[in-house]
Order: sequence, then structure tokens, then C-alpha cells
Amino acid sequence: MNFTWAEMLPLFFMAVMGLALLAYVVLDGYDLGVGILLPFATDDEKDVMVSSIGPFWDANETWLVLGIGVLLIAFPSAHGIVLSALYLPVAVMLIGLVLRGVSFDFRVKARATHKNMWNALFAIGSLMAATAQGWMLGSYLTGFDYGIWSLLFSLGIALTLPTAYAMLGAGWLIMKTGDELQFKAVGWARKVLWPMGAALVGISAATPAVSQTVFDRWFNMPQFIGLLPIPVACAAAFYAAFHVIGKPRVVAAGYGWVVFASTVLIFVLAFLGLAYSLYPYIVIDRLTVWQAASATKSLIFIFVGVAITLPAIIVYTIFMYRVFWGRARALNY
Repeated sequence: MNFTWAEMLPLFFMAVMGLALLAYVVLDGYDLGVGILLPFATDDEKDVMVSSIGPFWDANETWLVLGIGVLLIAFPSAHGIVLSALYLPVAVMLIGLVLRGVSFDFRVKARATHKNMWNALFAIGSLMAATAQGWMLGSYLTGFDYGIWSLLFSLGIALTLPTAYAMLGAGWLIMKTGDELQFKAVGWARKVLWPMGAALVGISAATPAVSQTVFDRWFNMPQFIGLLPIPVACAAAFYAAFHVIGKPRVVAAGYGWVVFASTVLIFVLAFLGLAYSLYPYIVIDRLTVWQAASATKSLIFIFVGVAITLPAIIVYTIFMYRVFWGRARALNY
């Protein structure tokens, strides 16, 4: 029995951490994308854009807290390696998130002369957080190597991840707004769709080049055949988004949600491919899930708390999105 717990609990907590981080990337990704797109809208449109994420953005970050919390308590040795190696980008991300939080509250209460400043800080905070997360992902995939090619790889993801978030944000606005702002969001989606696609293809091509572990997972048979549905499904989702934003009548007919859903599907498939590529490592080529895990008795104790907390967060998230669903309107107090 002890052997079963020792084998399964680390995998359970790895799955919980993966779910939390995926939920964060998708849910907070679209509101980071809205923040990145904010400078391109008029003053009235900015109010509607912020209103569209108002009930959700703070709760979306709960998933980040859960993911980092699980890493800390369930995999303390990996937490030490990851956070030590990513100290600076984590600090930049947190500064960006703080800027977003402060700007969100102050922009609706400040005098008109100061509102533009808070709007700018909201956009800057969103871009800082997205860029920092891109650097963190690149560093993680290269096993925190500081060679020139690894650093260039991390820089490439840092510069391109904001385009993916912007695509999520544009899809969200297409789904949640109407009239002129919806039309503008379609235009934004057209502009960032191809950069996002190029970034994903570039990352996919570069990842096996910088990691021998990933290369072996991708290009050995029969794994290569098993992985083929992921890029094929990503291509289909990309085409669906491209098709909808290229036909305004389709958006006007109520199918704008396809853009957001297709982008989310691409994120989910990319995450599944990444999870497959890294397993069983939690720190690539350095620590497996079981090597990094806490003592089994500690994991059993933690399991009780997570078994209560995780369903509560899921139910709360679903309830919140159900209550506040519908077209966004300008903020008012």
C-alpha cells in the first residue's frame, strides 16, 4: 500500500500542478492579451475592454497561486531549482501583475487627466508579465542552460508569447463585445494570428534542437506516429480561427466564439505535447517527479487539503463565468 501511494501521489500532484498552470495560461492569458491590446482602442472602448475582464482577472490568477503552491509543498527540491534559476523573470512577472492590479482599480477612480497614465501602466504590466512568462518557459525547456543558443531560444519565446496572448485577448473581445469594438478585435486577431502561428512553429522546431530529451521523444518510432494528431489538430484549429476572422458575416452571425475556442485548443494541445515531451522529469534531465517529491506521509497530508481546495476552485470558477457571462458594457460605479 505504501508503495502504491509513493508511486501515485507524485503523479497526482504533478497532474494538479499541470492543470493549474494550464488553466492559468488560458484564463489569465486572455486578460493579459486584452491588456496588451488596450493601447490600440479609444477611451470608451478601453472601458468596455477592461469591463469584459473585470469579474474574472483576479480570480484567474488563483490558478497561478495553486500551481506554485503545489510546486513548493509537493516538490520542494524542484521549487528550489526552478525559482532560483528564474528569480529575475519571476520578479518582473510579479511587478507586472502588481502594476495591472493597481492600474485596474485606479483607472476607474482617478481623475480624467490621470486615466491615460493608468491605462498605459495596465498595458505595460500586461506586456511585462507575458514577456517574463515567455522567458521562464524558454529557460525551463532548456533545463536552465545559459549557453548562447539556449538564451536566444528563451529570448525568442519571450518576444513571441505576447502575440499568442494577444490572440487569446482578441478572441475574447470578439466573443464578449459587439459593434465597432468587435470589428476592431477581428482586425487585431488578423494581425497577430500569423505571428502567433510563426512563433509556435519556430518554438516547435527549436525545442528538440535545444533538448536531446525532447528530440528523442519526438522522433523515435512509434512515438512519432502517436504525436502526429497534435500538430494536425493544431493546424485545423488555426485554420478555423483564420476562416472565421476572414469572414465578418460569420462573426456577425454569432460564431465569433470559434476564434477564442480554436486558440484555447491550440494552447491545450501545445501543453499536452510539452507534458509528454518532459515526462517523467519535473526539471528536464535533472529531477524526475519521484526524485523531487516530498515524503509520502507529507504528500498524504497535503492530498487532503488539495482534495478539498481543487474542487472548490473549479466550482467557483465555473459559477463565476456562468454568472458574469454575456456581452460586456462600460464600467460604472
